[in-house]
Amino acid sequence: MNASALARFARSTEMTLLVVGVLGSVALVAGSHGSLLHGNAIRGVLTYLTVPVLIGLAQLVVLAVGQMNLSVGALGGFLAVAIAVLMADHGVPAPVAILIALAAGTLLGAANGLLVVATRINGFIVTLATMTILGGLQYRLAGTRTIDLGSSGLTRFGDMSVLNIPVIFLLALAIAGLLAFFLRRVPTGRRMLASGGNPLAARLSGISNDRSLIVAHALSGLITGIAAVLTVASAPGVNKSIGGDWLLPSFAAPIIGGAALAGGSVSVLGAVLAAFIVRLVDVARAQYSLDPSWVNFTVGAIVLGTVVIGRIRQARQARSTPRRSGDTTGDRYVPTARSTS
Repeated sequence: MNASALARFARSTEMTLLVVGVLGSVALVAGSHGSLLHGNAIRGVLTYLTVPVLIGLAQLVVLAVGQMNLSVGALGGFLAVAIAVLMADHGVPAPVAILIALAAGTLLGAANGLLVVATRINGFIVTLATMTILGGLQYRLAGTRTIDLGSSGLTRFGDMSVLNIPVIFLLALAIAGLLAFFLRRVPTGRRMLASGGNPLAARLSGISNDRSLIVAHALSGLITGIAAVLTVASAPGVNKSIGGDWLLPSFAAPIIGGAALAGGSVSVLGAVLAAFIVRLVDVARAQYSLDPSWVNFTVGAIVLGTVVIGRIRQARQARSTPRRSGDTTGDRYVPTARSTS
């Protein structure tokens, strides 16, 4: 990394989040008199950080194309219950149940995208409807019971660690790395960002915005499916409440991490760091016995502040961007159309 790249990173949102995360960790460790540095404490924090990272990434890929996915929590909860029911009630082997869940997550995600494309209804409305449907199906499968898988191969996998770092957390980081590579280096990922950033220029470049939207929703469903699998692997039991509290964290991680709600600009590293900071807020609540409602209040306030600051920055950039004859649409600069293949 050269000097100019280092200078840009030093001014970036990711650097700010990194500093906040380090300072917050130091403050919590000092407040706990070092107890948070014990192996079991670190392992617990990282275990419960796994799902927030993944659901943040599931939301991030949809935000990349300028959409929202309100069904992340409902889909994850439904798939988690489906895995547990397949294994506990029908004796389906864990690998088969996992493959079924991942395939179902991908297909249901793609169905969201297809509905948006076919109806031209905003993804907010479409995923709100599918969220309600999936929530009903989850309750239909689980009812009021808690499904305990006991000592199955999947739960044993959830307990595995390397140097006291949970394997499921390492898997979440690997998925984050693959997603960053996909969005930055793979033509399909770059086309998704182009579609989100400027649909008109993308279409003039020969990019199918509809295809990008469907791929984004399908990928979101796949990542949500992985989050469901790891939830079943690490949770003591599965019931109808799984996924019910995923919606706010799924938006908090990518938005605090620097994703633009309008699409076209996301940061995988920023989303991972933001998920860690949100988890630190939860650890602080437990450490100081604060009211749980303060966590949602704090996270919601941070998300709102991030959105407002982002809008202010966009407005300033729009005023400072020189208008070019024939290259503008309203107040938004449209870059010269070119292929991102």
